[in-house]
Amino acid sequence: MITQLFPKDFQRYLALPVLGLIMDSYAGWLIEQQYTRRSSRYELRMAAHVCTFLQNRGFYRCEDVNENDLQACYRLFRRKFPKEEGSVHTLTRFLAERALLKPSPAPELSHKDNHLSAFNAHLLNDRGYAPSTIRRQVRIASEFLDWMNFEKDHDHLRFMNQTDIEGFVRQEGKRIGRVGLQKVTSSLRNFLRFLASRGFIPSGLDQQIDTPRVYRQEKLPRALPWTTVQAFLSSIDRSTDIGKRDYAVFSLMTTYGLRACDIVALKLEDIKWRAHYIQIYQTKTATPLSLPLTHEVGSAIYTYLKEVPRNGRYRELFLRERAPAGPLKSTAVISAFQSWSIKSGLDIPFKGTHCLRHSYALHLCRRGLSLKTIGDILGHKSIESTSVYIRLNTEDLRDVALNLPTDHNGQKEGGHESK
Repeated sequence: MITQLFPKDFQRYLALPVLGLIMDSYAGWLIEQQYTRRSSRYELRMAAHVCTFLQNRGFYRCEDVNENDLQACYRLFRRKFPKEEGSVHTLTRFLAERALLKPSPAPELSHKDNHLSAFNAHLLNDRGYAPSTIRRQVRIASEFLDWMNFEKDHDHLRFMNQTDIEGFVRQEGKRIGRVGLQKVTSSLRNFLRFLASRGFIPSGLDQQIDTPRVYRQEKLPRALPWTTVQAFLSSIDRSTDIGKRDYAVFSLMTTYGLRACDIVALKLEDIKWRAHYIQIYQTKTATPLSLPLTHEVGSAIYTYLKEVPRNGRYRELFLRERAPAGPLKSTAVISAFQSWSIKSGLDIPFKGTHCLRHSYALHLCRRGLSLKTIGDILGHKSIESTSVYIRLNTEDLRDVALNLPTDHNGQKEGGHESK
């Protein structure tokens, strides 16, 4: 494969120290990952620089290199060649996938790392939290330990009091709002309860944290006018591969009110073409959901699958269109929404795709569907969850008011003539 990228100079790359024997395989992997010819040549040139770094550190064979060595190379590139640092990660990913790296020695965990590792296992095994929730709570626990200067003073934790906790909460409150602070205090409570259960701190400290008041449905409606939603969908340019993919993605969102995380989790086998339905596994609620496959959505997905080349290694329905190859991620869906919103020129004040889910719920409500039916379509377990989506605005409330009766003179009863 490297002979196609460097017809004249391929021998120089195959003769490189440390990594020369795997350069042809690396070239093939880059092509598999949908890197362009130009990008593949660039990554191979950067790999040659990594070879020089490894040789200067006394390495002669690829089998002797571990991930820590490549991380040291990454730090050097980041400091001296900021625009080339990503190439080290690309090479590391290839070597890891092909199991060509020597196992790294297990790092010696600090006292802080031991606490965080145990807390992570507790949230996963004992509490059954979602991965995103675990990451957030462990991050907040880490920030709290840093606030307590735990690494330098381990005993400080045993003598911790309410003043220490209030100081941390006040510090967090300076940079985030009430909703964010509520998540901080909730995570901190869990961590303090965990530490108390292990005997590291006095019990009862978790009960001394005051939670910020956040009221249900206190926010303004996050729904767009349905005409705006339809105009947004129509504005997507379907002449490009990315446009065909994104049109199918947002067709699913506007037809079923799906979350971004549920859409990127869809696999090819989840589209039941013969039975005319879609099988959804909701990652947030961990429950399955079956929805009828409409003609519009089916057509959008069919066009995407038929006309856009795809990497056969992946079973996910929606894939990245740029290197490296792989399944689409939720963050990419949000970025696509923001990009198409700007290009459409429509008045869309929201940055996230969840506004489409809110818009869909409100659209169903205005069509006369009950909260129970809307909740079933959205995959909610309770009507309370659905009611958060149905925040009616002023125009909806105008339809609720009754007309006042008038007398024979056309004047409202109970009114007073102006003097």
